[in-house]
Amino acid sequence: MVFPALVLWAALLFDRLAGDPRNSLHPTAYLGRLIGWWGQPGRYRPGLQRVAGVLGTLLTAGLFAAPFLLFDLYAPVPLYLIGAPVLLKLCLAWRCLEEHVAAVEEAVARDREGGRHAVQLLVSRDTSALGGEGVLSAAYESMAENYVDSIIAPLFYFTLFGLPGAAVYRAVNTMDAMLGYTDHRHRIGWFPARSDDILNYIPARIAGLLLLLYFALRGRFRPALRTLAADAHRRPGINGGIPMAAIAGGAGVRFEKPGYYTMGEAERSLAEGGPEIVRAIRAATLCAAVLFTVTLVFIAPLAL
Repeated sequence: MVFPALVLWAALLFDRLAGDPRNSLHPTAYLGRLIGWWGQPGRYRPGLQRVAGVLGTLLTAGLFAAPFLLFDLYAPVPLYLIGAPVLLKLCLAWRCLEEHVAAVEEAVARDREGGRHAVQLLVSRDTSALGGEGVLSAAYESMAENYVDSIIAPLFYFTLFGLPGAAVYRAVNTMDAMLGYTDHRHRIGWFPARSDDILNYIPARIAGLLLLLYFALRGRFRPALRTLAADAHRRPGINGGIPMAAIAGGAGVRFEKPGYYTMGEAERSLAEGGPEIVRAIRAATLCAAVLFTVTLVFIAPLAL
């Protein structure tokens, strides 16, 4: 299982060097178009919307993962070592997370309205009344939550199931992002939303443990653990609050969605604590890569 371990590190390196292609060229853009076509509730009678959500999720995940599976099974080793990192990188978005937050930081530094507009690209909340700290909170909350969706979970499912595992996860996560809302899409989006919760359950907890390890090395284990225990449940859902609360406590900042929740104590502003959040996610990502490499090289062969 040395080759998959090499692929994992090569994909992370490729991500750091190249980032994401333009949206129109990214395979997930085509995935989004497919979901947008069948995921319109108005296409179905209310009684059939849940069925459409189940069938659409299964078919879409299978269709998106099929090329990854064929490549995983039949690519000769030299081609695999070249192409597999590219395919795995398409399921990752590490550098992209940092670039989005950096864009918000730069916009806030110029003017508040620009910051509100920039962060609106990352979150679904109303940003029209947010001040500078509120804008930065929305951006860093998105970064913390998407640390699981965009890095840990794809690597986790690649470690377990190879390229098709990462692809299935990416497809389900994209469907949840597009359909998993409690509005007119709640029937058709129920199955992808619950599937995403299940798939993220273990990765979110791995992420929490790795973040606690990082903050322990920084002398911030107790506040990170205390905030994780006290505030993780404040965010709706069973997964997203874990990395958010650990980061808020460890970095000594407060995350706040007005009218919904607060996490952590504001020992310093988000402008001051932002670099520590970025460092935490970088360090935890590298720790995850080491963990999954050990699994691939030393543990997975024992299960064969």
